[in-house]
Amino acid sequence: MSRREYNITTVGDQVEDFLDRVLDAADLDIDFDLYDGDETQAYFEGPTLVVKFDGPDIGCLMANKGEALLALEQLTQEALRMGSDEHALMCFDANDFRLLRQEELRLSALTVAARVRETNTPYRFNPMNSRERRVVHLALRGETDLRTESSGIGPGRHVWFIRPACRRSRNSRRNRLFMVMDPGRDRGMVPRTAVGPDRAPAVRHAGTAANFRQLS
Repeated sequence: MSRREYNITTVGDQVEDFLDRVLDAADLDIDFDLYDGDETQAYFEGPTLVVKFDGPDIGCLMANKGEALLALEQLTQEALRMGSDEHALMCFDANDFRLLRQEELRLSALTVAARVRETNTPYRFNPMNSRERRVVHLALRGETDLRTESSGIGPGRHVWFIRPACRRSRNSRRNRLFMVMDPGRDRGMVPRTAVGPDRAPAVRHAGTAANFRQLS
């Protein structure tokens, strides 16, 4: 079955109409432009349609690590009835926040991969949303000596980097020796001790979507 195409020609009018209604209802002075084709190639995740926002009220979308921006993206995807496997084809951005974040995650993944090879010890990233986890997985898609896997539930879901020869125990005291990395906090690896899977800080991107739903 062929996958639906998402670009300015196929869905541009729908996206513009939906965003105009939501932003007007929210009384936000924000403009946006749609891009496709070569103008989306800089994004590591490989979207076919990018929507960039700007304007006096852009801070409302960028607050709390772009929570409202991500919520607006999700609502637009729901309005278009995009499948979960199609979400990566659309990216909302402002001030290059998503572009820089994807590059940050890619570089962090490569740094972690090198450390796992050197120490032969599994690494766990702090919890991330599904789109960011996908970027981390993609960063190692061509590697044959490392394996990535997602673990956890809901906002606590995170990514492990593991060499096939390594074994990680969910319940043993060895979990206390695994290192945790939060690429969004200080742009570097943060070794910690006495950190188990149930004690990693959660990154939430939920809640704001409900506020937008009331406006749409």
